[in-house]
Amino acid sequence: MTIYNPTKCPPASEIDIPAMHEKYLQERDRRIKKDHNEQYIPASGRWKDAYETDPYTPVAPRDPITGETDVVILGAGYCGMMVAAQLKKAGIDNFYNVDHGGGFGGTWYWNRYPGLQCDNDSLVYMPLLEETGYMPSKKFCEGYEIHDHCQMIAEAFGLRENALFHTMIQSLKWDPDINRWHVGTNRGDDIKARFVVMAMGPLNKPKLPGIPGIDKFKGKIFHTARWDYEYTGGGWRDTNLGKLGDKKVAIIGTGATAIQVVPHLARHAKHTYVVQRTPSTIDARNNKPIDPEWFKSQKPGWQEERVRNFHRFVFDMPERGEPDMIQDIWTEVTRNVCAEREAEGWPEWTPEEFAARREVMDYRVMERLRNRVADLVEDPETAEALKPYYRYQCKRPASNDEFYQCFNQDNVDLIDVAETRGLEELTENGFMYKGKEYECDCIILASGYEVTSDLDRRWGIDTIEGENGLSIYDYWREGFQTFQGMTAHNFPNMFFTGFTQASFNASNSKTFIDQGFHIGYIASEALKRGAVRVEPSQEAQDAYITHLRSIAVDNSEFVTECTPSYFNNEGDDTKKRHIFGEPWGEGYYPFCEMLARWRADGKLEGLVLTQPETLEPAE
Repeated sequence: MTIYNPTKCPPASEIDIPAMHEKYLQERDRRIKKDHNEQYIPASGRWKDAYETDPYTPVAPRDPITGETDVVILGAGYCGMMVAAQLKKAGIDNFYNVDHGGGFGGTWYWNRYPGLQCDNDSLVYMPLLEETGYMPSKKFCEGYEIHDHCQMIAEAFGLRENALFHTMIQSLKWDPDINRWHVGTNRGDDIKARFVVMAMGPLNKPKLPGIPGIDKFKGKIFHTARWDYEYTGGGWRDTNLGKLGDKKVAIIGTGATAIQVVPHLARHAKHTYVVQRTPSTIDARNNKPIDPEWFKSQKPGWQEERVRNFHRFVFDMPERGEPDMIQDIWTEVTRNVCAEREAEGWPEWTPEEFAARREVMDYRVMERLRNRVADLVEDPETAEALKPYYRYQCKRPASNDEFYQCFNQDNVDLIDVAETRGLEELTENGFMYKGKEYECDCIILASGYEVTSDLDRRWGIDTIEGENGLSIYDYWREGFQTFQGMTAHNFPNMFFTGFTQASFNASNSKTFIDQGFHIGYIASEALKRGAVRVEPSQEAQDAYITHLRSIAVDNSEFVTECTPSYFNNEGDDTKKRHIFGEPWGEGYYPFCEMLARWRADGKLEGLVLTQPETLEPAE
């Protein structure tokens, strides 16, 4: 394997870091919109219909379900599947995965745009490879391969018979009389669930840019999460978009999705306008096939070791001599810092010294990436607009070997809207920018998902009511209130996943596996002990939150100085909640070790288990 050479980055002496820091702040301020997340609008009307209609799988008729089950899992993507697999391991077989899609996969079910690939190392990101015996084809797998692997997981764990597809949750209401959750859906269901697990994942609901006139445009318009191959030609596994040869196309957005889509539009469309507010960091991809002989040689536990290695190089500090197994843009900053430390004889560093070294390397790596733009894009003005001026990890890092070169083609134009903070409006025939109308036949929205701090928008469930009709949206309005990030007082028998007050791994799928394991343990223990309800006591929850905040790492300066994105609520520092929640300050694996000790103790300390009431005999 080729070892990354840190000398590719320009030396710190060639970068005026204070001046560059000021440049970063200026570029951030150019892009912040006063309406922050409200610049994106919830899907309604025809847009809501478009998102809720499945173009891939016919809806199978079924009768409403009104019976009981042990668990309802909201979601059948990676998060819901990992929870379901862990429930099976814990001995719980009576459950439903409920999803509005027509099959397993979540974002890998809905997203079928041309060029779709995973942008993380597939050997890390694709879960349960050892359990399924599956070898990914390459370092960055195509979306359809990940989708196919999801079906393999479903088969391996027998999840299909427990799935309710094309079903949208509309209400969750706790019934204290029967100690069950009433789960209401758009299919007329009233499922009585002993437990409910919120496992929708962070990428489950497309969002719309709030561009004036979005409903005025008379041409073709669609979101990348619902790609229309009937209009473009080609297919999920065939990216020959032959019907675009006489079409002018605009794509709005330059995040991870657009970076993968644009080369295909540039190749096939008559003309492509790429509308950008903030450029992404884009390194070389260098996608390579997985060596079958190497894969066969791996010993049991290899994937867990690789996941831990990835996490350490992204968020922690590796041990001396630990190799970087990943070797890509995600791990570059730490990899280069380790190379410098090794060259210096591996001196002892305080956490502050390590952070200072990382910060300097951050500037150097970002300068290398800006130099890459200048090397690949011929027009200096276009190249400058495509350069990312912010800290590494302010936006999701990306890699692609074709994106920048597209702007050297005569049929591709960059429309950089940083100055105006977006397009002025859509017209019947195209879009307006700086008073000029650009006509186009098709507008493609690469505007991402509802990963906002507003849970009602992200979850899309009308009613979630716990004890005494308390709404979770009201209970968490001023911030999360949980025990271990996965349970909450006043919401008995309900479990939460994702970014709350737990911790998260650099690989989301690993986070979901471990959370599913912990949830499976609590639910199975409650069932074994004959409890009808389980929830944390107020005292335990308060103590947990107090301790969580006492060990919190304050990264607010970094977050607020970042360019606006869903990582920082689009620059809104008044929000009480954050997409990444309130993570355990000691790190992911110390958090997991704390949970393991708690489980080993066996007392379920902090949780209140309620046994069925025994009626006293009448006098």
